[in-house]
Amino acid sequence: MQAYATIIISTCICMLIALASAQGSLISGSFPILFLCFAITFSIQWMIFVPSYFFTTERFYDITGSLTFITIALISFYYKNQFLVGEIDLRSSIITIFILIWALRLGSYLFLRILKDKEDRRFKEWKTSFPLFLRTWTMQGMWVFLTSVSGLTAICSSLVVELGLYFYVGCGLWIFGFLFESISDYQKRKFKVKNPKDFISSGLWSLSRHPNYFGEIVLWLGITIIAFPVLQGYQLFSLVSPLFVFWLLTKVSGIPILEKHADEIWGKKKEYKEYKDNTPVLFPRFFKK
Repeated sequence: MQAYATIIISTCICMLIALASAQGSLISGSFPILFLCFAITFSIQWMIFVPSYFFTTERFYDITGSLTFITIALISFYYKNQFLVGEIDLRSSIITIFILIWALRLGSYLFLRILKDKEDRRFKEWKTSFPLFLRTWTMQGMWVFLTSVSGLTAICSSLVVELGLYFYVGCGLWIFGFLFESISDYQKRKFKVKNPKDFISSGLWSLSRHPNYFGEIVLWLGITIIAFPVLQGYQLFSLVSPLFVFWLLTKVSGIPILEKHADEIWGKKKEYKEYKDNTPVLFPRFFKK
């Protein structure tokens, strides 16, 4: 029952934020485009869940999430271009490009990883239980929609505002966060090839125990800052995006799980204890004493 309750609550939360943020959104027929994105997001997850549960596999979980980001970003951008009739809104274009680049990079990275590892330990128990596995796919829908909702709201907005400080600051943050996440993922993948049973403490991982998550939080904050000038009224509910990403990675599916796993494997090693004592869990320490 708890799993089904989580499914209902998470879906309803996203629906309410979609309805609020859709105020002033472009319309297709009688549906706001943003609400259409919400419906498509969850429909894709539930549709792919069915064969995944039948074959007891999590192989297509991450790639489905990434493709959903791409799908709803392109749908939003398509309708924005239809509305502008040949004109270009650089803000919407940049947000769309940033989402596509991030989703393609992360999706391919995670998909290649699952092909190599064969399975994801997080799904060991979930994928054999209908309610738990359905909850997992529903939570991915929540992740996709709430993470991207500020950017989507800006793309779907009928308001076009000249570029200013928010745009350039947001772009700078996105580039910094994207590079931080990408480089840290590359460093870890390269390290694990040679040291599959050891923990990484070099490169960006010497500044933070989870530099990839730090980068992800920063880049979505950047997109939200780019989007901010065109958000009005109830659309401001879409500012939940970076807060949701931070909460998800620090309290739910990211850091808590990885920290617990690392403690179980290396918790008794002197080197790991020293690394943990001297390295921040998330925010990098750029200047060491």
